[in-house]
Amino acid sequence: MGQTIAEKILSSHVGKPVFAGEICVARVDFLMAQDGTAPLVIKAFEELGGDRVFDPEKVCFVFDHNAPSPNMGVSALHKLMRDFVSKYGIKKTEIGEGVCHVLMPEKGFLRPGQLVLGADSHTPTYGAMNLMACGVGSTDLAIAMLTGKQWFKVPYSTKIIFYGRLKKGVFAKDMGLLMVKTLTARGAVYQSVEITGDVIGAISMDGRFTIANLVTEIGGKNCVMEYDKKTENYIRTFAGNEKINPVIADRDASYVNEIELDVSRLEPLVAKPHAVDNVCEVEEVRGTKINQAFIGTCTNGRIEDLAVAAKILKGRKVHSDVRAIITPGSRKIYLEAMKKGYIKIFMESGCCVTNPGCGPCVGTHQGVPSDGEVVISTANRNFKGRMGNPQAFIYLASPATVAASAIKGEISDPREFL
Repeated sequence: MGQTIAEKILSSHVGKPVFAGEICVARVDFLMAQDGTAPLVIKAFEELGGDRVFDPEKVCFVFDHNAPSPNMGVSALHKLMRDFVSKYGIKKTEIGEGVCHVLMPEKGFLRPGQLVLGADSHTPTYGAMNLMACGVGSTDLAIAMLTGKQWFKVPYSTKIIFYGRLKKGVFAKDMGLLMVKTLTARGAVYQSVEITGDVIGAISMDGRFTIANLVTEIGGKNCVMEYDKKTENYIRTFAGNEKINPVIADRDASYVNEIELDVSRLEPLVAKPHAVDNVCEVEEVRGTKINQAFIGTCTNGRIEDLAVAAKILKGRKVHSDVRAIITPGSRKIYLEAMKKGYIKIFMESGCCVTNPGCGPCVGTHQGVPSDGEVVISTANRNFKGRMGNPQAFIYLASPATVAASAIKGEISDPREFL
């Protein structure tokens, strides 16, 4: 019987063939926790009697959700993390370096075929690199950090095939929102979501990371994309001539669902409050007044995202009633945006450019809206309270749609500016 990509990756980490529905214990290749979860990981690790990390080179703590620290309580947690890093010699990325899900691929920590765990729900983002990455709880990560292994129920798989050709003004974020709308928030619970199709082959790695990031919003255990020349070129930037072992599903692999999504007639999409799968075409909400526009996050804080926002904002001004916040996904992206002139464009248009981090998205600082305010964001979630205030209203869209809306002061179709 053929195997899916997830079944093949888990089999290689168990040491024998395993199939969907089986329980197994597998070795892990890399572990990550961020400052919202790492303190709990440390607590669980110590409660387990941990006195060593299985491999310090395979564990990284990231300071991004509350960075720089906004208060004394967070500062104490950051110190706890830094003390642990020093004691056990694990990797870390400091404040200002960027968002965990941008940094883990960017830093060259990951490879195709790996099994990766992260104490963050959007860890499936890394699946764009043809690997299996799963979000787990802090205790599960602590166990893996101590033993180098974790138990799994081998997930069943859903295959999503994107086909057709994107129209002008339609982007990977719109494809991701189409996926969430079609499958709904519970459409792939605890499933490995294999994403393929000619459209995936045509878009960049930045776009692929955006779509993989949104697999969490359909309940997926992980996302995994096929390995192609673009994947190869991306990985070679940090892997050099290292031997790479891509994973390909067997032709007779079994899927619980195979869904084809035609993007040829796809329009710019918007997710309305207060659910990510509450998706409509931009025309339906066009004209909705906004108070804040936010471009950034692990979904859309990459250089391609900043490029399209800069193209729209260049020579224009943010509406006087709107606060526009731009947050590059990493320091590397920030520096590249500076070199290409994007930061200058943002500043001259009236945007506030922040340090790389998660603050506005997760609602800890750097952009918490007031009661009744409306925000349009490139983030991946719009639940009540997501940006720090349960009385606010959050709409989700592509960087192009957010930039256009910031200029007009209301939700707008980006094609007017492209």
